[in-house]
Amino acid sequence: MSSKSENYYQERNLKNLDRIDALLATLPDFCEDFFRGVEPRTSTLTRLNYAYDLRIFFDFLSKKKFHGKAVKEITLEDLEQVNATDLEIFLSYLTRYTFGGRRLSCDERAKARKLSTVRSFFKYFFNKGLIAVNNTTKVPTPKLHEKEIIRLENEEVSELLDTAELGTGLPPHASGYHERTKIRDTAILTLFLGTGIRISELVGLNNESLDFSTNSFVVTRKGGNQAILYFSDEVADALIAYLEQKKEDPRVPKESPSPLFLSMQYRRITVRAVENLVKKYARIVTPLKKITPHKLRSTYGTALYRETGDIYIVADVLGHRDVNTTRRHYAAISEDNRRSVADAVKLHRPEDDDDE
Repeated sequence: MSSKSENYYQERNLKNLDRIDALLATLPDFCEDFFRGVEPRTSTLTRLNYAYDLRIFFDFLSKKKFHGKAVKEITLEDLEQVNATDLEIFLSYLTRYTFGGRRLSCDERAKARKLSTVRSFFKYFFNKGLIAVNNTTKVPTPKLHEKEIIRLENEEVSELLDTAELGTGLPPHASGYHERTKIRDTAILTLFLGTGIRISELVGLNNESLDFSTNSFVVTRKGGNQAILYFSDEVADALIAYLEQKKEDPRVPKESPSPLFLSMQYRRITVRAVENLVKKYARIVTPLKKITPHKLRSTYGTALYRETGDIYIVADVLGHRDVNTTRRHYAAISEDNRRSVADAVKLHRPEDDDDE
């Protein structure tokens, strides 16, 4: 195996860079200056999202502002003609638009992200003195409504793990696959629910990431920083069972570092495959809830807060840079707080009876 593919995160970054290069080829040439300028303080994934957003923005300018002028022909001087009204029209346009022959739509969060990208883009060229005006600061960010916190309740967590282990409720055609993957799938779900790990962190784990002497593992967080997370004996048992199964399977590649979770083709499992297996089991247990790996992370965060009552511990374990992010994700805790004080205020006091 090449050195490139030995490191999951390096390989992922290289793929992102290839995608960015392909997208830049469709944008005006001066866009390369922006991506080069922000590179030292952004991840490849952030820059890839910038590229996707700018592709939509310049397509809008080509169609609506400059009336058919090719995207590649748009200049920095043209950007100076983009006013606040144009940007408001852009946000409205994102509600329902066509790109690449497909009808697409952005919700309020997607609109806010695209506006943030455009602001960063204009700010870069304005600060460099390459454009004389920056009207993006005149447009307010779309109002974001709080999303409902969706998570599993305790009994649903147990049912989910039982379903992964036993295959109860799976359609007949999935039974054969389940027999081969049930130990792996149980380990994946247990790791999500027992540590709150991000899906990208889980996919990037190697066998060598685990230390059972301390029940800990090393993850690469957003931004590339590494952190040590700890897990319970219950999580350890699920991981050990999966490692034992891998050890006994002669088809598992002998390589170092060795990806922890493997696909049925004996390659590192993909983010999409993990998303699909979570959806498969969750749909059986709780069909009305749209459970994703991130919702399993929310389930863990909620449980950890209930046990500790310390939002800062939850933020640290989950790798949130801002504790307010944690508060937003686990705002459902306030429901428990409200319920706990429901009887705190008495409207009818016993001594009042004596006065009558």
